[in-house]
Amino acid sequence: MKIWSTEHIFSYPWETVIKAAMRKYPNPMNPSVVGVDVLDRNLDKNGRLHSHRLLSTEWGLPGVVKAILGTNRTVTYVKEHSIVDPQEKKMELCSTNITLTNLVSVDERLVYRPHPENPDVTILTQEAIITVKGVSLSSYLEGLMAISMSANARKGWDAIEWIIKNSECEMC
Repeated sequence: MKIWSTEHIFSYPWETVIKAAMRKYPNPMNPSVVGVDVLDRNLDKNGRLHSHRLLSTEWGLPGVVKAILGTNRTVTYVKEHSIVDPQEKKMELCSTNITLTNLVSVDERLVYRPHPENPDVTILTQEAIITVKGVSLSSYLEGLMAISMSANARKGWDAIEWIIKNSECEMC
């Protein structure tokens, strides 16, 4: 098991970042996400927006990883649940893979909040637990996946910035 975490500061207010985060896919920075289906979306009695989505992803796994895992499958599915609380100004998003779960599990949690010292910017905290199962070199593969998650996190941040900059009139 490998635990990965990071933080990022967006130079935009929470409301702007959340609007962009809800519209994150598709985007040119993350072409591996090939589909997003909203399975359910509702408001609870406290005014929080709950969304359940299914993400379809196409990952180009290196040949050595395919060989170690014993699979040629590159299309994977991720279930995602998010809660946007406008009163508390917090968005929490949890996701987990639902494909290849016998080989690997990635449980990720993202929390967006206004920065405690500057409410005009937003802080994103990301963490994930990566577990590769039933193969030799599992800790090596978990480390590779953590490196990949860091690169993909940066792409996600860039995507949110891109969405904000390319839809400023819409977002205002």
